[in-house]
Amino acid sequence: MALAVLLAACAGTPDAGPAPAGFYRVAQGDTLWRIATKNGRSVAEIRRWNKLNGNDIQTGQLLRVTPPGTAASSGSAAVSKPEPAPAKPAVEMQLAWPVPGKVVSRYNGSTIKGVVLAAQPGEPVKAAAAGKVMYAGSGIRSYGNLIVIKHNARVITVYAYNSQLLVKDGASVQAGQVIAKAGGSAGVPNDKVHFEVRVDGKAVDPQPYLPPR
Repeated sequence: MALAVLLAACAGTPDAGPAPAGFYRVAQGDTLWRIATKNGRSVAEIRRWNKLNGNDIQTGQLLRVTPPGTAASSGSAAVSKPEPAPAKPAVEMQLAWPVPGKVVSRYNGSTIKGVVLAAQPGEPVKAAAAGKVMYAGSGIRSYGNLIVIKHNARVITVYAYNSQLLVKDGASVQAGQVIAKAGGSAGVPNDKVHFEVRVDGKAVDPQPYLPPR
């Protein structure tokens, strides 16, 4: 499943050239979520630092990815490219299943970027580990009502196709906290939850990070 482009608004005409320290220049196909993940930030922070009211960005646009007033040396670290994730578990981290239902579809690295789990409409969806909400909304096509949680500098988890979101951008959550309700989005019923684990921004097989099932 591919993430669709979250477009987002910007003032001024974008120009070419490398981004200065502490900033990121938007590339074709970039989304706010992708940019935030790449730079270890939340979507809410990127919006606030760049005074974005919507979800529109333009190719070539310069976005601040460090807090205003941060030293250039700190910013240069923030815009460094993430390391590719190894084939084996990239980090030592134990996650919990977000719902108790059986695995309907497993990660295959192409059409399925995570695992699809059976879930009853209205069933609680729980955070796989403690972390901070990077994104909570429905602006990413093909993911429905979506929550993205950052657990550390490298690992995020993705919870898609929820009927109701119970947390907001920037919220801190605990392991096992109910963050959403299963059941589909936009009036389309759904008896499944799509769950992803991403390391350094890349989708990996979630099951090595989860208890055997």
